[in-house]
Amino acid sequence: MRAAWYSRNGEAREVLTVGELPTPVPGPGEVRVRLATSGVNPSDVKARRTRPLGTDLVVPHSDGAGVIDAIGPGVSPHRIGERVWIWNGQWQRPMGTAAEFIALPEAQAVPLPDAVDFAAGACLGIPALTAFNAVRLLSDLHGKTVLVIGASSAVGHYAAQIAALGGARVIGTVGSLEKAAHARDAGVEATIDYKREPVAQRVKELTHGQGVDAIVDMDFSTTSQLLSQGVLKAHGTLVSYGSNAYGDAPIPFRDLLFGSVTLHFFLVYDLTAAQRRLAVDGLTRLMSAGEIEHTIGARFPLDEIAAAHEAVERGGLIGNVIIDLA
Repeated sequence: MRAAWYSRNGEAREVLTVGELPTPVPGPGEVRVRLATSGVNPSDVKARRTRPLGTDLVVPHSDGAGVIDAIGPGVSPHRIGERVWIWNGQWQRPMGTAAEFIALPEAQAVPLPDAVDFAAGACLGIPALTAFNAVRLLSDLHGKTVLVIGASSAVGHYAAQIAALGGARVIGTVGSLEKAAHARDAGVEATIDYKREPVAQRVKELTHGQGVDAIVDMDFSTTSQLLSQGVLKAHGTLVSYGSNAYGDAPIPFRDLLFGSVTLHFFLVYDLTAAQRRLAVDGLTRLMSAGEIEHTIGARFPLDEIAAAHEAVERGGLIGNVIIDLA
């Protein structure tokens, strides 16, 4: 099969190779998926640059979509021919979705609604699952105000849609006029340009000094600095799924304590079985009802995987970066 891989850490054009690898054979409890698309996420490019390989080579990417073409022992033959999307394709294993085929446990190949194309299917494993779980942790949102940090990002765009569908008023931080328009299309009522406006001051203006009920956060290293500035009201909740700096972040303990604030942190790769089941079922319902939109920022053939990684690293794109495999 044709695939892309790297055998050492480094820059995309220096380490990524495209060529032929053995086609995988599904083992017990596994399915093999002929992939149509592979999703490129920031975690994929960070892994390529810095994460120790632990094996001779790594086929990158955890997200993708395609059709099951073979099954291992113990899997129902009815699954052959099923359209599916993939989660955790390259999490704690060397063989990801930047290839024509992937074999993996059948639970990690989720039926894809007929109305959803394969490009959108490659956006679900990390961005959409992260967004759904983040919003779910906020419980009842009807009539609440939610601040989505990075509301035009891949995860933020899904989170804004899901929160708005749940009855929340959504405020979102963005980095440009174009990104503000994209966020508003997702149901964001008011945007804050964090590059030009003081975020805490604008939040208080938009909430008449009360602060928001909840925050969905992509960069705790920065957002933690807002917690002592009245952005989150008493008994509010912050859900964080990432940070641009993974060292220690200062937390205003006194403000959090006397505000009875709740902090939630989670890693989308490491959701519990119950959390993932709720998120997968919830996304399936939203997609089947046509209630959620997907945004593709750029598409590349497999031979241009280095350019795809560079596009993610540069940032600035609105939407997900997809590799077309079929």
